[in-house]
Amino acid sequence: MESRTPNGPLAGLKVVELGQLIAGPFAAKTLADFGADVIKIEPPGAGDPLRNWRLIKDGTSVWWQVQARNKRSLALDLKHAEAQAIVRRLACEADVLIENFRPGAMEGWGLGPEALLEANPRLVMLRVSGYGQTGPYRDRPGFGVVAEAMGGLRHLTAEPGRVPVRVGVSIGDTLAALHGVIGVLLALQHRHATGRGQVVDVALYEAVFNCMESLLPEYSAFGAVRGPGGSALPGIAPSNAYLCANGAYALVAGNGDSIFKRLMGVIGRPDLAADPALADNAGRVARVTEIDDAIGRWTGARTVDEVLAALDAAGVPAGRIYTVADIASDPHYAARGMLQQVSMDDGSTLTVPGVVPKLSATPGGHRRNAPALGQDTDAVLREIGLDEDQIAALKRRGIVKGPAA
Repeated sequence: MESRTPNGPLAGLKVVELGQLIAGPFAAKTLADFGADVIKIEPPGAGDPLRNWRLIKDGTSVWWQVQARNKRSLALDLKHAEAQAIVRRLACEADVLIENFRPGAMEGWGLGPEALLEANPRLVMLRVSGYGQTGPYRDRPGFGVVAEAMGGLRHLTAEPGRVPVRVGVSIGDTLAALHGVIGVLLALQHRHATGRGQVVDVALYEAVFNCMESLLPEYSAFGAVRGPGGSALPGIAPSNAYLCANGAYALVAGNGDSIFKRLMGVIGRPDLAADPALADNAGRVARVTEIDDAIGRWTGARTVDEVLAALDAAGVPAGRIYTVADIASDPHYAARGMLQQVSMDDGSTLTVPGVVPKLSATPGGHRRNAPALGQDTDAVLREIGLDEDQIAALKRRGIVKGPAA
C-alpha cells in the first residue's frame, strides 16, 4: 500500500539499514516514519528473523508490518565481496547508515567507519550494540534482556523478595533505538554546521542506565542500593496500585503536595490532609504504609469505575491497567490517531500503532507497507548504476534476491 501521507520533515534523507530484529531497525523505522528513504539490507534466505517472530498472518509476522513500514527491502548476502561493494556504493550516497551487528563485524567486511567515512565524509553512522564499540565487554553478545539487567532496570522490576521479572516488551532495545535516533539527529545538526559526519555509538545497557533516574547519585551520596518496590514507586508517596471492589486495580499518583490534600479529601481523611507532618513528600514517605492502607480501604469498597470517576472529578491523577483490548477500544487512542487502519496487499485491514511524536507542521505517517523480502532489490541496484545484466548475474550467484515472481 502506498498512501498520500505528507513526506515528513526527513524527506530527502537517505538511510541504509543493516542488522536485524529490534534496536537498529526500530531506529530506522522511526526515521522512515518521518520521511527518510530507508533501504533495509537483509539476507536473501529468510530475511530479517523478525519476519517470523510471534504471531504470523499469511506467512509473515504482523509485528513486521510495524517495524518495517515505510522501508524498502534489498536482499543482499554480505558474506560476498560483491555485496560489500554494493553497501559501500550505497554508503557513498547515503546520509545515515545504521548497523547493530556485534563490534568488529562491519570492519571484517571492510565496512567500518574509517573506510565508510573516508569514502563519504558526510556520512552519519549509527552503531548499536550490547556494550558499545569500546571497553572490556565490547565483544560479548548483548541482547536487550541482558542490557536491562546490567543497566539496573531488572533489579527494580519485582515484588520485594521475589524474582525480578522482565518488563514484558523489549524495552532495552527500544530505549537504545530512541537514543540512537537522538544521536543521529544531533549528528545531522553538526553536519549541517560543519559538513562532517561522525559515528554515533549506542550501547543497549547505557540506554537503559540513562533512564535510571537517581539510582547512582543516591548510591554515591548515601550508599543506598535501591531495591524493588513492586507496584509502588519507592521514595515517592503516595503512588501505587490499589485493589478495588470488583477485583481491578486503580493506579493512583497522589504524590504532589496539593494533590495529596485533594486525594485525602476524596477518601474521607481530612485529618491526613491537614497533618503538617504529611505536607511534603519526605513526611509522606516516612508514613507510606499508613497512607497506602487508608487509600486501599477506600478503593476496596468501590469499583474501579467509581474510584476513577471520583478521583478525576477531584483532579487526582489515576487510571486503570489497560490490556490491548482496552487500548483498541479506547476513544482517546482513536482520537489521537494511535489506532491506524492500514490496507494490506491482500486487501485485508490491519490496525497498527500511529506515529509518535506528533508534529503540527510536518507530521510523520504510514506511506508504505512493510516490504516483501527483496521487493526493492532491482530498483535500488539500478539507482546505484547497475544494469540488468549485472543484476541478473548477482541473482544467479545468490548474492542478491529480487522480488518474488
